[in-house]
Amino acid sequence: MVRRPQDFRTEILGLAKAQQVKNAVIVPQGAKGGFVPKATGGANRDATYDEGVAAYEAFVSSLLSLTDNLVKGEIVPPADTVRRDGDDPYLVVAADKGTATFSDFANEIATKRGFWLGDAFASGGSAGYDHKKMGITAKGAWEAVKRHFREMNVDIQTTPFTVAGVGDMSGDVFGNGMLLSRKIRLVAAFDHRDIFIDPAPDPEASFEERKRLFERPRSSWQDYDRAKLSAGGGVYSRKEKSIALSEAAQKLLGVGAQATPQDVMAAILRADVDLLWFGGIGTYVRASTETDPQAGDKANDAIRAAANELRAKVIGEGANLGVTQKGRIEFALAGGRINTDAIDNSAGVNTSDVEVNIKIALGRAVAEGKIDTPERNAILSAMTDDVAASVLRNNYLQTLALSVAASDGLAELGFHQRLIQSLVKDGRLNRAVEALPTDAQLAERAAQGKPLTRPELAVLLAYAKIVLEDDLVKSMVLDDPFLARELPAYFPPAMRERFAAEIDAHPLRRAIIATSLANDIVNRGGPTFVVRLTDETGQPPEAVACAFAAVSAIYDLPAIHAGLDALDGRIDSAEQLRLYRIARDLLRRQAGFFLRHHRFRDGLEQGIAPYARGVAALAAAFSGNAAALLPEGAVARLADAVARLQKMGLSPEFARRFAALEPLAQALDIVRVAGDMEAPVEDAARVVFAIRDAFHLDDIAAASEALAEGDHFDRLAVDASLSGLASAQRRLARSILAQSARRSDFAAWRARNEAAVSRVAEGLAEVLSGRGLTLAKLTVAVAQFRDLSAP
Repeated sequence: MVRRPQDFRTEILGLAKAQQVKNAVIVPQGAKGGFVPKATGGANRDATYDEGVAAYEAFVSSLLSLTDNLVKGEIVPPADTVRRDGDDPYLVVAADKGTATFSDFANEIATKRGFWLGDAFASGGSAGYDHKKMGITAKGAWEAVKRHFREMNVDIQTTPFTVAGVGDMSGDVFGNGMLLSRKIRLVAAFDHRDIFIDPAPDPEASFEERKRLFERPRSSWQDYDRAKLSAGGGVYSRKEKSIALSEAAQKLLGVGAQATPQDVMAAILRADVDLLWFGGIGTYVRASTETDPQAGDKANDAIRAAANELRAKVIGEGANLGVTQKGRIEFALAGGRINTDAIDNSAGVNTSDVEVNIKIALGRAVAEGKIDTPERNAILSAMTDDVAASVLRNNYLQTLALSVAASDGLAELGFHQRLIQSLVKDGRLNRAVEALPTDAQLAERAAQGKPLTRPELAVLLAYAKIVLEDDLVKSMVLDDPFLARELPAYFPPAMRERFAAEIDAHPLRRAIIATSLANDIVNRGGPTFVVRLTDETGQPPEAVACAFAAVSAIYDLPAIHAGLDALDGRIDSAEQLRLYRIARDLLRRQAGFFLRHHRFRDGLEQGIAPYARGVAALAAAFSGNAAALLPEGAVARLADAVARLQKMGLSPEFARRFAALEPLAQALDIVRVAGDMEAPVEDAARVVFAIRDAFHLDDIAAASEALAEGDHFDRLAVDASLSGLASAQRRLARSILAQSARRSDFAAWRARNEAAVSRVAEGLAEVLSGRGLTLAKLTVAVAQFRDLSAP
C-alpha cells in the first residue's frame, strides 16, 4: 500500500470530484477524504487487518479533535485550536473503499468522546443500514441502466440482453447488480483475481449460479460451477501467463486462440455487448485524447480502453471512476448511453445521509425518554424498505431529468451556456476540471448540431441544485409553512406522526427543506430553470422556488408527473419524453407569471388558494362541457389532442386531463382578470379564449417556440414578447368585461369595434404567413395587439 501513496491521492481527488456532484442529494453537503497506513506488515491477514483498524481509528480521532461539538444546544469548539471558519459541528463518516466494515469502530470513538451525534456519526454500522444487504448502490445504478434501455424501447426485466463487466459476485455493487434482472446474459467479467467467460449463457441457469455465488461468503469466479457454463466458457486466473481460448470465446472477444490475461481483459472492455457494468475498483476507460497517466490509475494502464474503442450500447457505473469524464463525453457523442458515476451510484451515499438524519431525529426521542435505544434500532430496521424506496426515487428522478434535458437537443443550449457562465463567474465551477466546453467549443458544437451530452448535463444538474440549495438556506422563504412540508416528507412515513416534534426540531431542518426543494425544482424544471427565470424576470432564486411551489400545487403537477411515470414501457419513449417536456414548459411559463405579478407577501398558501380554485373550476369545465368556454376551433383541437393521447396509450381519463393542460395554460391570466373585475371565472375564460381565437394568439405562441433555438438572448426576447402579449390580452379582457352588458359578450364588443379588430386580426395573421414567424414579426405583432388593447 505504501508503494503507491501518490496513486491514492489521485484517486481520492477523483472521488472528491464525484462526491461534489453527489452532494446534490445529501444533507448537508459532503466531502471526501482518505488515509494510507504507513505500515501493514503484519505476519498474517488478521494482523494486517488490526493495523488497518488502528490506522482508521487514529484518522477518525484526529478528525474529531478538530471538529466543533454540540453540547446541550451550545457550540463547543475544539480545545487549543484556532478556528478560521464559522461554527460547524456536523461531521459524519460513511463506509467506503477499504472501510466498509469500520463504522462501528468510528461510532465507538464518537460515543467515547461525547460527540453529539453518537452512533449517527458513522452510517452503516450494526445499528444502521447495511448497503450490501440492501443492495442499494447497485439498485440505484440499475435505475439508470433501465432508463437507458427504456429509451431504446427495451425492457431489460423481460428481454434477454448481454453484459460484460468488472467485478465478481462477492462484491456489493457487481454482485447485487447482476441479480437485478433474470434476463441478464453475463458473457464475460473480470476482477482482481480471475477472468470469467461464458459465450452463450442461459439467462435462468446463470442467474441461479450467480445467486449461489453471491450468497457464498468470500466467493470468487473460481467457485462458478463449470457445468453451468455454455460451450467454450471458462474461468481463468489472472496469474496465468497465457490463456487458451475456445472458438466461441475468440469470436466473442475478437482475440486469438492464445492470449495473455491482459489481452483478454482488454478485449472484455471492448466487447460487443448491450451493457458494460462497472462494479469494481479502477478506471478502465479514458478518452482517445487522454493519456493513461491522465486517467490516474496506473494499475490498469495495460488494459484500459479508449472510449472510441467501446462497442457496448450502455455503460452503468455502479462503481466510482470506472470511466474518465472526458471518456464519458466521447462515448456519449458517439451515440453511447452513459451518465456519470455520481449519478449512477449516488444511492449509497444518499442512504447514509438519510440514516444519519433519521438517527439525529430519533436521538432526541431517546434523550427525552420517549423510546430507548433497542426500540430505536427496531424502528430503524422496520423502515429499511421505505428508506430504500425514497433513495431509489431520487435515482429515478435524476436520470429522468437528464433524459428530459437531453431530449431538448439544441433548444436549451443557450441557457446551458448561460448557466455555465454564471457558475464560472461566481467561482462555483471550473470548466476545465469538469470537462465542460468553452464558449467557442459550444459554438462549434451548435454548428455541428451536437448539444450537451448526458455526462455534461449531469454536471450542470448537480451544480444547479447545489447553488440553489445554498441560496435557499440563506433566504427567508424556508420559513413559509407551505414549503416546510418538505421536512416531514423527507422522512419515512412511520416517523412522520409519532416523531413529528422531533422532526420539526431537527437541527438540520433548513438544510433538509432546501435540499429537498432544490432537487424537486431542478429535477422537474431542468438545470436551466432557475437561471432562465431569474434572467427573464429579474427575481431572485428564492422567489423562483416560491413560484415553482405555487404552480406545482395549483396544477397538481405531482399527479400529472405520476401519470407520466406510470407510462414507463407502455408508450414510445420519445413520445413520453415529449409529454414530460410539455409539463415542464407549462411549469416554466406559469412560474414566470407569478414572478412577474405575485410576490406571496401573505404566504404561499393564501396566495395559491384563489388560483387553485380557478384552475379546478376550469379543468372541470373542460372535462365536462368544453364548448361552454372554448370557441369551436379550440374545442375541436382539444378533442383531437385527447384522441391522439389515447391512441398513444394513455387512459381516457389521463388523456383528457393532460390534453386540458393546453387551454389551462391561460388559467392564471383568467383568474387574475376575474379577480380584478369581480367577475365569475367562467365569464373571464370565455372572453380570454375568444380573444385568443380571434387574434391567432395560440398560433403565434406555438410558432414562437421554434424561434431563437439555442440563443439565450433571442429566447429572452421571445419570452418578453409573449409576456407583452399576455399583458395586452389581460388588459383587453378587462375592458371587454367592463363594457359588456352580459359581461362575457365578446361578439357584441367586436361588432362595436369591427374596423380596428379586423385590421389587427389581419395583421397578426400576416405575421404567420410567408416564411413563418420571426423575432421581428413577433415584435410587430405585440405592438399591434398592444395598440388595440390600449385604454
